Amino acid sequence: MIKTHDTFTRLIKLSPTLLVALLVIPVIGGLIGVLLPAFGYLPALGMKEFSLQGFNALIQTDGFSHMLFLSASSALISTLLALTMTILILACFFNSPWLKRIQRLLGPILVIPHAAAAIAISFLITPSGFISRLFSPWLTGWELPPDWLLPHDIWGVSMILGLTLKELPFLLLMALAAFAQADLGAKLRAQHKVAMSFGYCPMTAFFKVVLPNLYTYIRLPVLAVLAYASASVEIPLILGPNAPPTLSVAIINWFNDVDLTLRIKASAGAIAQLMLTATLLIIWWLLEIIVKRVFYFYVTNRKRDYAGNAIMHFTRIVTVILVASILLSLLGLVLWSFAGFWRFPAFLPDQLVLIHWQNALTNIQPALLNSLYIGFAASAIAIILVLVTLEAEQQRAYALSHLSSFIIYLPLLVPSVAFLFGLVWLQEQINCHHAYINVIFSHLLFVLPYVFLSLASSYRCFDSRFSILAASLGKPPAKVFWQVKLPMLVTPICIAFALGLAISFSQYLPTLLNGAGQINTITTEAVVLASGASRRTSSVYALIQMLLPALAFVLAWLTPKLVYKYQNKA
Repeated sequence: MIKTHDTFTRLIKLSPTLLVALLVIPVIGGLIGVLLPAFGYLPALGMKEFSLQGFNALIQTDGFSHMLFLSASSALISTLLALTMTILILACFFNSPWLKRIQRLLGPILVIPHAAAAIAISFLITPSGFISRLFSPWLTGWELPPDWLLPHDIWGVSMILGLTLKELPFLLLMALAAFAQADLGAKLRAQHKVAMSFGYCPMTAFFKVVLPNLYTYIRLPVLAVLAYASASVEIPLILGPNAPPTLSVAIINWFNDVDLTLRIKASAGAIAQLMLTATLLIIWWLLEIIVKRVFYFYVTNRKRDYAGNAIMHFTRIVTVILVASILLSLLGLVLWSFAGFWRFPAFLPDQLVLIHWQNALTNIQPALLNSLYIGFAASAIAIILVLVTLEAEQQRAYALSHLSSFIIYLPLLVPSVAFLFGLVWLQEQINCHHAYINVIFSHLLFVLPYVFLSLASSYRCFDSRFSILAASLGKPPAKVFWQVKLPMLVTPICIAFALGLAISFSQYLPTLLNGAGQINTITTEAVVLASGASRRTSSVYALIQMLLPALAFVLAWLTPKLVYKYQNKA
């Protein structure tokens, strides 16, 4: 018993260091592993002298400047749109029961993988998609699909739309999570009521009183969204332009090319992607400073209304359009998966068939098992690491440092395309050629931050009096942890595990690179099919990709009920 207690105590003490090291070493090592080939050092190809060959080849690439423009503009515009709509929705429905209803409508969108969301949106905006069918021929007069370039338009409009619709629910739920904190939510609502009692309209009161305090809590998620959008791969592959593509997609193409010398160029591109993302984060920081100084005047000028009613009406209309677009895209996905012959401009298929599902389910088993195996392994490891780290935080009686808290989100802020190439090189240097271990480890880097974000608030809010009472009865820390805390925290643990599964199921680039193309998952199959297969097959895989995280959250909801029921019977 004493030995078990000592082992548990040592594990708790080491857990914060282990967690930080697990995130820092792969990211820093991956950056070094991509930095060396970028400067011409790649012994595997006989290149042992440093040079600027890779950067020269990168700059001379046709359309390189347009790649940079596409990556930067789509990231900035989509992040601005998603943040603006989040703020407007919060301001419009701040004291309304509709805010909870919108949360319930948009919440499930959060766990939809990016590839599946992009496929659904592409079916909505294609010339023969749901939008053109909805208004044809009674309004447009179209008897044939119109000749427009969405998706894959050269300016990335469809890509911006996809990024915005996918990241809006995330930012909205992060803001609502901040409101859910008892002290903050009650404080902001009280201040909002006081402002309205002084004659400020609800919208103006929100912008002057609530927003300045709220933004500090959602700033990190906003930066994560900007970093992701600048280096996203799945959405640009499915919705973005092809000639030229975004920089991240071009890097993937060079890395996977049969000409191995292009890896020098790909590494240089990864460094350029890292610099681009860093530049965008600096631009965002400068924009924050400018907005703060400009906003200060409007906060303190005592003006009580800035066309608040007009803005509220506009927000309601846009919210309805957003929700309708999301629902229509999902409906279109379902219909295409069952559609037989479906002529344009008919709104519904002429017949519904099961053959697409039957064919997919016949061939999907290996990819499905890989997704489940990798997802469960990565999520379980993440849950264990986060739990022991949070327990160490409570036993030491002080929270993680700001640096450690920042490091936890490092894989979300550093473009994955910038360090995953180097991580592949690092795994080769230590002779780790087990594809499943490599993929699980790479998924863990992205699952850990979300699991920590999900579990931290619940664990930190745990009533310490239960632990004190158990300790006063002679229970050692290990038994308090296993027999008191974990049973009482089973619900947030299950939700965090389901979130980890959802994040793992959605990983495309880590699976593709760290698995060396040997491991197929539902996501990799869906992205490949979206690039050239039939809409019907693509929609089936996209729906299966959505159903996996949905089932995970259903189990997360049912498991605590079953556990409590079993405990009551016992």
